[in-house]
Amino acid sequence: MRVLATYSIKGGVGKTATAVNLAYLAARAGLSTLVWDLDPQGSATWLFRIRAKVKGGGRALVRGTRLADGAIKGTDFESLDVLPADFSYRHLDLDLDEAGKPRRRLARVLAPVADDYDLVVLDCPPGISLVSESIFAAADALLVPLVPTTLSLRTLDQLRAFVTGNDDVGRLAVLPFFSMVDRRKRLHRDVIESLVGPRHGMLAAAVPTSSDVERMGVHRAPVPVFAPRSRATAAFEALWSEVSMHRY
Repeated sequence: MRVLATYSIKGGVGKTATAVNLAYLAARAGLSTLVWDLDPQGSATWLFRIRAKVKGGGRALVRGTRLADGAIKGTDFESLDVLPADFSYRHLDLDLDEAGKPRRRLARVLAPVADDYDLVVLDCPPGISLVSESIFAAADALLVPLVPTTLSLRTLDQLRAFVTGNDDVGRLAVLPFFSMVDRRKRLHRDVIESLVGPRHGMLAAAVPTSSDVERMGVHRAPVPVFAPRSRATAAFEALWSEVSMHRY
């Protein structure tokens, strides 16, 4: 089982859209896939038409009084399941802090289902916190969407510095890519042209600003389901192809 987390210090950069679409594409490619929606807002859960509720909440999962396999729900798509969000996840930092070895707790939650899935996609809340550190310990790679602006690039520098300086997660791959790209903007074009490529560790795929991504909320489905020939679908397919071939 490989664990891929869609993560960013900043909010509103396309984490959930990335998690939902890449999980769908992984399942479509034949991988048994689980999405764990760790954001208390529950957007990924809602997009998959699942109720954002876990009996006992985050505390029960963290303490092991409720096992993940008993909370997992199936979706409308073959080989794709969801461990739903719960509004109690807003207190997950506190729940982890009260538990022994808090940075290992999320990995322990996933351990009982490790043989059931080829890929787990974690849709993460923004920020750096104890939840983030537990995510880093559980994940094999962080897929980091970046809007091509100077401030977004600064958050990537902060994230890389944190990961590099943390011995517990030194093996963690950080895979940044550009998201919500508007090539009509000179700044977006300049930032992308200067940073895409192996030297800067940026993935080549870039997801454009697109009404089709916004329409996910109307259709409550991944973009390839309702707009298979769109630019957004092509971008997510390119991103999945690149991530799936990456050795993380």
